[in-house]
Amino acid sequence: MSGERQKDRNDQFDTAADPVDPSPEVELPEPILESSISIEQTLAERRSVRSYSGESLSLSDVSQLMWAAQGLTQDRFFRTAPSAGALYPLEVYLVVGNVDKMDAGVYRYVPSRHSMVKTLDGDRRDELCRVSLSQPQIRDAAAVVVITAVYSRIMVKYGNRGVRYAHIEVGCAAENIYLQGMSLGIGTCAVGAFEDENVAAIFDLPVDEEPLLLLPLGMCNEP
Repeated sequence: MSGERQKDRNDQFDTAADPVDPSPEVELPEPILESSISIEQTLAERRSVRSYSGESLSLSDVSQLMWAAQGLTQDRFFRTAPSAGALYPLEVYLVVGNVDKMDAGVYRYVPSRHSMVKTLDGDRRDELCRVSLSQPQIRDAAAVVVITAVYSRIMVKYGNRGVRYAHIEVGCAAENIYLQGMSLGIGTCAVGAFEDENVAAIFDLPVDEEPLLLLPLGMCNEP
């Protein structure tokens, strides 16, 4: 482990209070809202992909995938994934290894600004792979999405039931990433087998924030 986890972060709603962070921030291109592929085709072709071509992802790819996971939609309050009581307990991070115009490191997605704030320097894919039962798709991916939950945001209204609602929400966000990735030729595979405390330590997560799901991302190999 990398030491004690951070103190509780107090920004309950990302749309209401952006994080105060002096780290470099990457502005993402505006998400594209139309494409030549139908939702029916993406559903029919959705698969878990564990082998990638080794090509880099583009900044526009990152933009679409982050927006699909937790991007703002109507009135810049609602998001692409449903959330009980619109309380939004999830946080979305990206472990960057091979992305154009992004230095290697860990970034947190800020929905209210559609941007990425760097939280850690350096390529963490090998480290993350080791604490994920050495699953090679984590190491080989161009980038890895890590979705966490701050349960207190939703338990304040729903009590212990809020934990279940957060788990439902992470499934919705993950499926959005699958479908958006498929439309871009980007594969992913939902990974739930990892050492929770070690992942939290790698990311230096606040004590009230728990890792729930990893989604490695890579350009699909040609069939």
